[in-house]
Amino acid sequence: MNHEARIRCSLPRRLAAMFYDGLLLIALWMLATAAVLPLTGGEAVTSGNWIFRGYLLLIAGIFLCGFWWRAGRTLGMQAWRLRVVTMSDGDRPSATQACIRFAAALLSWLPLGLGFLWVLLDRDGLAWHDRLSGTRLIVEPKR
Repeated sequence: MNHEARIRCSLPRRLAAMFYDGLLLIALWMLATAAVLPLTGGEAVTSGNWIFRGYLLLIAGIFLCGFWWRAGRTLGMQAWRLRVVTMSDGDRPSATQACIRFAAALLSWLPLGLGFLWVLLDRDGLAWHDRLSGTRLIVEPKR
């Protein structure tokens, strides 16, 4: 496999890894919600509660940024042989880069996912959050 084929990550592969991580994140959110129930007297949190939404967003950020910074990939990315690396030296992203990537990925979703679809148009196959964080996804070779 040549170097360019190893680096480029297709949109379907990205989406598949996000789906896997989404399932894990839903499970984490269920546990996080269970942890809050004693504080609400066992009642469900109201749907418009911005503090609770922020809490769930914080859980997602810790999950994703932590995995990107510590291991260079999440469990969903591992299943699809993806890794986040810096554009400058190909190493794992710093904690700051991982957090920028997370925040920028949220922005990529806002205009109906256009920041993710951008990989289809970008000459280097990068999404908005890749460029903004100075990172990229690579596909690791099969063992």
